[in-house]
Amino acid sequence: MRFAVPFRRTIRRSVSAIAAMALLSTAPLYAQTAQGDQHAALSAGVKAEVAKSDTAQPETSTAATDPAMPTDQRSATAKAIDKVRQVAKSAGDIFHRVPCLEPKGVPNTTGSLPHVAAKLAAGKPIVIVAFGSSSTQGYGSTSPEFTYPNRLAGQLRRQYPTADITVLNHGKGGDDAPEMMKRLQSEVLDVHADLVIWQVGTNAVLRNLDQSETEKQVADGVARIQAGGSDVVLVDPQYSPRVTERPESARGMVKLLGRIAALRHVGIFPRFEVMRDWHEKQAIPINDFVIADGLHMNDWGYACFAQLLGDDIIRSVGQVRAGVNVPGDVRTYRPM
Repeated sequence: MRFAVPFRRTIRRSVSAIAAMALLSTAPLYAQTAQGDQHAALSAGVKAEVAKSDTAQPETSTAATDPAMPTDQRSATAKAIDKVRQVAKSAGDIFHRVPCLEPKGVPNTTGSLPHVAAKLAAGKPIVIVAFGSSSTQGYGSTSPEFTYPNRLAGQLRRQYPTADITVLNHGKGGDDAPEMMKRLQSEVLDVHADLVIWQVGTNAVLRNLDQSETEKQVADGVARIQAGGSDVVLVDPQYSPRVTERPESARGMVKLLGRIAALRHVGIFPRFEVMRDWHEKQAIPINDFVIADGLHMNDWGYACFAQLLGDDIIRSVGQVRAGVNVPGDVRTYRPM
């Protein structure tokens, strides 16, 4: 029992450090309320803070490895130190994120992503293919670094700094299922990706393509991707004026992709409902996340989309590390 007092002091110091870091980690909550300043995270000043936060690493304490300390005390101290590191990592990521609230009540059906999550958890190299049209290519962003695939890559690399993470942008403006199926072999299947994020359906709505034919093509494409061992996440159309002016066709496409995801047991990112939540429930003006063409997202829209998708991938890795065995054909439904 002689170790009790010093141990309490050690824990108090660790808890104090955690509390201090936690204060930093609450900064996004304040940023999220400032919708009028939602592009501030992309400013040059913040980029300077990014460089500093990336080089700052929490010090390693010898208390967790001190052989003179009883095992249970070393374990508790190690957990406290690990918590500090996690909070420090979150605090550093503040400068990379835009103020972006998670929609409430929007079903998240991204699923467990067992293949890519297991490889990330094991520290193995991963390849992600972002497959789609102009909103994957990044039309409307002010710089290539602000496209959603590049934002997603940055988020995952910050979360897993020792991992070899490749995100390939295979978006091509104007394409939909007919054109994408011609590119599927060379740009997706031959890559042997761990995760394929397939954004499809918007141009089918705008071009008034036969939805039953689109359903057949996408279902066939998903089956071929699955046969190659990749996780799949479908991304449905964006909620923007050019799409919503065709409400019947837009609703049909959203339902169509949802059916394919359910039948093929793959994930789907409900972009249409997420963006509608921004506007209708969070009262964000359309012009704050869609550019003047009434169709494509701007830097903030792409960043928020990437963050929410990245958070889902990170949660899947957390499940694997926690020993939660979620079969690959089980899709999870939970509020975002």
